[in-house]
Amino acid sequence: MTRAFVFPGQGAQTIGMGRDLAEAYPAAKAVFDEVDAALGEKLSALIWEGDIAELTLTANAQPALMATSLAAMRALEAEGFGIGDAAFVAGHSLGEYSALAAAGALSVSDTARLLRTRGQAMQSAVPVGVGAMAALLGLDFATAAEVAAEAAQGEVCQAANDNDPAQVVVSGHKAAVERAVELAKTRGAKRALMLPVSAPFHCALMQPAADAMAEALAGVTIATPAVPVVANVRAEAVSDPETLRALLVEQVTGSVRWRESIGWMTAQGVTGFWEIGAGKALSGMIKRIAREAETRAIGTPADIATLKG
Repeated sequence: MTRAFVFPGQGAQTIGMGRDLAEAYPAAKAVFDEVDAALGEKLSALIWEGDIAELTLTANAQPALMATSLAAMRALEAEGFGIGDAAFVAGHSLGEYSALAAAGALSVSDTARLLRTRGQAMQSAVPVGVGAMAALLGLDFATAAEVAAEAAQGEVCQAANDNDPAQVVVSGHKAAVERAVELAKTRGAKRALMLPVSAPFHCALMQPAADAMAEALAGVTIATPAVPVVANVRAEAVSDPETLRALLVEQVTGSVRWRESIGWMTAQGVTGFWEIGAGKALSGMIKRIAREAETRAIGTPADIATLKG
């Protein structure tokens, strides 16, 4: 079987995630220790026994989810499953950083610091209450993009996440996104609902955060990944370090082309997807994109034990 490893984005966080991996695998615990050291704080304590509202803050959720994904990756490696078992890696939004770290393009420490910067920059790019995001369910991407454009009316409203054939997320000014929700209902959406997010990610309003990431990324080493990374904004494989650096900046304001990314990988012969880290959200999306694909969510020692059977 040709498989890809995929890494979750924001929203998958839960208190306690990764703790059983750290207890079962020294290499997994070492990831959390490295992230704590890189950030100069005990993020692991927040992840394992903190308050979910604090963990959900963008500046905490992003490095926390990466740490959990990399801990799962190290646990897999301890059981004989390495990055070489994947033809490609990909991640949803912040998960792209996890994918790059898993493939050896970024160090765990650099990734943790970049994601802390990214989270803070995305949160502060737009004053609270000015922006919003909404999920349009039951519309294809082309129709959702038309709805967003029509709803903009001089403000920002963009199709931000093309998640699967029936789920597109729009992002922008709050009033414009609210107009998009109402408009989507007249265009045949099964549901259209505002999302409980703290900022309008992946739209032009994030330009200050993109500028901050350009500066932060300029100061880190990016190596050629061990396997190609299917980039969010390209929906195809990329291995050149300088291209990856530029795409991580572009990703802040650009659309997450997840449906196309999974479609591209299946066209290259990928038939299995391992979701590495917290939750199972990507597996659900993948099943709606590539119904024949095998999906596995790998975030606990029990999940890894099933692979050995």
